Amino acid sequence: MIAIDFGLKRIGIAQNCNGVIIPLKPIIRKNRNQAANDLDKILYEKNTKILVIGVANDEMQSRIKHFTTLLKFKGEIVFVDENLTSQEAENLINNRDNSHTLRKNGVIDSLSAMIIMQRYLDKSK
Repeated sequence: MIAIDFGLKRIGIAQNCNGVIIPLKPIIRKNRNQAANDLDKILYEKNTKILVIGVANDEMQSRIKHFTTLLKFKGEIVFVDENLTSQEAENLINNRDNSHTLRKNGVIDSLSAMIIMQRYLDKSK
């Protein structure tokens, strides 16, 4: 199972490995086709059956749904509320002086994807 924090510049990624959620290297978006191809490659390599996607508002939901049409992924896609996940991710780091750098390189995005995954798992219990 893979979770993503979808953004227009970066896509944070986390994987559920036997009950342990780990952040993966984020996708830095150049364009939507490149991002979709990169995500498809990860989903294939990880033999993903469920893709969990964080959604915060209606505008992003329509962008995300369009993005999912670009994917070759044929598994289940689940949408989860992602409100405040970036703030929670920054709180995990405890060092706001580095938050700009961590946001730029996608660390915050992948930590947000971890939180999205945990929300999905908590909701599924």
